[in-house]
Amino acid sequence: MKNWKPFAIGGVLLLIVLWASSTFNSFQGLDEDVKAAWSEVDNQYQRRTDLIPNLVEVVKGYAKHEKETLEGVTLARAQATQMKLDASSLSDPAKFAKFQQAQGQISQALGRLMMITEKYPDLKADTHFRDLSSQIEGTENRITVARKRYIDHVADYNKSIRYFPGNIIAQTFLHLQPRETFKVAEATREAPKVKF
Repeated sequence: MKNWKPFAIGGVLLLIVLWASSTFNSFQGLDEDVKAAWSEVDNQYQRRTDLIPNLVEVVKGYAKHEKETLEGVTLARAQATQMKLDASSLSDPAKFAKFQQAQGQISQALGRLMMITEKYPDLKADTHFRDLSSQIEGTENRITVARKRYIDHVADYNKSIRYFPGNIIAQTFLHLQPRETFKVAEATREAPKVKF
């Protein structure tokens, strides 16, 4: 009867080791999912940033007296390109908020730019403008989808590192921190106002 105790202890230890290694690997996979989702968000923001100068140039040709709006779009783009956020900074709320604010400013500036086009029917008929605005609209949709995927992956990651008993491994041994996610900025809750 005494011979079964070492086997029982060994079996329990083996189960603990298997659970710990499985949990560790799960965290690594979730971390990679978050990084991949962030790369897609970053990629779509970069695509939008690359399209903006072409759109501004086309609008400039038609709307020479809309200089303030055009400069605002260019300035917002310049500020956003200076603010980069890599996957290692996704747990830093201040950096994430700063990045999100810069991207929000681009969205607002583009909204104002698109409102200007309502004043210029010839501009709306221009094929270059139509193509560029269609590409920007498509990119905005891609950004929305990429952000949704990122938010979903961050939610899975954050839940897994907080739930017991996995949080013991996540916090004690791996020192994992929750990742930041997107929040709707107050400035972007309001639609831009059209003034003629």
